[in-house]
Amino acid sequence: MAEAGKAVTLRGELSGLFKSALSTAFPAAEEAPIIASCNNPQFGDYQCNNAMGLFGKLKGKEGAPKNPREVATAIVSSLPDNSTIDNTSLAGPGFINCKVSSAYLAGRINALMTQGVASLAPPLRYKRVVVDFSSPNVAKEMHVGHLRSTIIGDTIANTLEFCGADVVRLNHIGDWGTQFGMLIEHMAELRPGGLAESRDEDVADLQTLYRAAKKRFDEEEEFKVRAREAVTRLQSGDEECIAAWQRICDASRREFQAIYSRLGVTLQERGESFYNPMLKDVVEELCEKGVAEVSEGATCVFVEGCDVPLIVQKSDGGYGYASTDMAAIKQRVQQEKADWVIYVTDIGQAPHFDMVFAAARKAGWLPEKGSAQPPRVSHVGFGLVLGEDGKKFKTRSGDVVRLVELLDEAKQRCRDSVAARREESGDPIDEAELEAAACAMGYGAVKYADLKNSRLTNYKFSFDAMLELKGNTAVYLLYAHARIAGIVRKAGKDVDALVAGGEAFKLEHPRERELAMAIVQFPEALEDMLEELTPNRLTDYLYTLSETFSNFYTECKVLGGEAEDSRLILVEATARVMRQCFKLLGITPLYRI
Repeated sequence: MAEAGKAVTLRGELSGLFKSALSTAFPAAEEAPIIASCNNPQFGDYQCNNAMGLFGKLKGKEGAPKNPREVATAIVSSLPDNSTIDNTSLAGPGFINCKVSSAYLAGRINALMTQGVASLAPPLRYKRVVVDFSSPNVAKEMHVGHLRSTIIGDTIANTLEFCGADVVRLNHIGDWGTQFGMLIEHMAELRPGGLAESRDEDVADLQTLYRAAKKRFDEEEEFKVRAREAVTRLQSGDEECIAAWQRICDASRREFQAIYSRLGVTLQERGESFYNPMLKDVVEELCEKGVAEVSEGATCVFVEGCDVPLIVQKSDGGYGYASTDMAAIKQRVQQEKADWVIYVTDIGQAPHFDMVFAAARKAGWLPEKGSAQPPRVSHVGFGLVLGEDGKKFKTRSGDVVRLVELLDEAKQRCRDSVAARREESGDPIDEAELEAAACAMGYGAVKYADLKNSRLTNYKFSFDAMLELKGNTAVYLLYAHARIAGIVRKAGKDVDALVAGGEAFKLEHPRERELAMAIVQFPEALEDMLEELTPNRLTDYLYTLSETFSNFYTECKVLGGEAEDSRLILVEATARVMRQCFKLLGITPLYRI
């Protein structure tokens, strides 16, 4: 993901050194370095794993090495002088282990402290990125199914922004189409004043109205005809229909924003209605280019390898999701000038987006597969949220779980837990502090429990599991951070002043070095996360960092020890990286609990 020529990560620096060595030792091979972390830290920090593959390529050629170990020896001998690698060793048939110098690690920690955590962010070759996430439907309450898209998309957007991208956070809400004809017609017939009866709509009422309208649409042919006529009036700009539609959208907008505010998520609304004026021109362009053709009355794009076509205009002249998505991808690439467009939806929509991407390539809006040039498109799919019984997460009555109720319960459970601990310890309870802690822990726990799982799999939602004080949970990590902040607070020293004063930062104990290595590897976690668009790469890193700190603190005396000042710098560096991880994950850190 990093720009060519910029080796920000430690792994990137090592890759550059071994690339030089490979070019020197075997110039004709044009071999790219293969760098990985060592499985056993006793032998080194990283491995270069090129020797065996390179031996296979060279085997039988004149002057070729006799075995992989000879290849590895030649590579090591060609490494340029550097201050990054302390020593190398060979293992097995030709693995090159290398240990990073403690002086290098100390230098990176000092740079973090003087230049800020942002200095660790790996640069991207993508400058403007559109992230399409959350996307609830108007006239319906947000439920647990919207949770994953919202927080996965937010974490991806946060990380891209941290790495220097200009990110457009789009909320592609469902605010147009046949469903509004049904709802508007039902409201007009149900209310004494018809559509002219102006009122502040309520989402819960709208959801009840929508269910009734849908039932009528499915069962009453005459109502179905009237509902479709209402859609036509709405799309033609009928004032009463537009006014009713706007009231419906406003009610939903208020409901959505209340949830986003609690989650700390920022989005720019750009619903399906935004693209409606573009649909006719998009379909005409697809037809003119020969990308779309009429089949059984509908205008379709046939994609190789797909059994069904992408219908960009229905036989009755109407437009559907495919039409809107085609208009959206064109607008995002050509008008927004995005060089990367990311869609975060459930994994079941992957085939649909594969067809949209393929159709956009046929239209010339995207490069052909295999092109290294932007714009790039990615579908970030995710699995279902399941109940503890392994079935789709629902209430006892069988309804989907409302997101607001889920957040309320998580917050209340954390509030009760913190209050109980304060009472046991005899500490005074400040209501404002308790409220802040309950929000940070409750909402953070919900987010982290989701993000720590592979997005591609289903996961079981369990309040008990996500609020555990031990293990890989947000609650444990928030407590861990509060304890680390407490160490610095108890020391009573200005750590920045220690750094500015030229405090001799030393890494003499193995646990000191292990913690420094974990801190320095933060940019690699970001690279891996953005390469795969998998937030659990970041949660795994955060948990590992916390555990590494715990091992360090157990064996290395900080307060009152001879190395107090040096170790305080390491403690504060850990806290700053943890806080940055929390920020990327959308979690509010706590300094005392």
